[in-house]
Amino acid sequence: MRALLLAFMLATLALSACGKRGPPSPPGPPDQVIYPKTYPQR
Repeated sequence: MRALLLAFMLATLALSACGKRGPPSPPGPPDQVIYPKTYPQR
């Protein structure tokens, strides 16, 4: 039971590190973005 819990915790920590780094940016080419580029930081 403890081994299963440990494996679950390790998998959760490993997957939580898979995220986009840096500030959010609008989708699409930068020259075609028509709305403001300021987004709230979460």
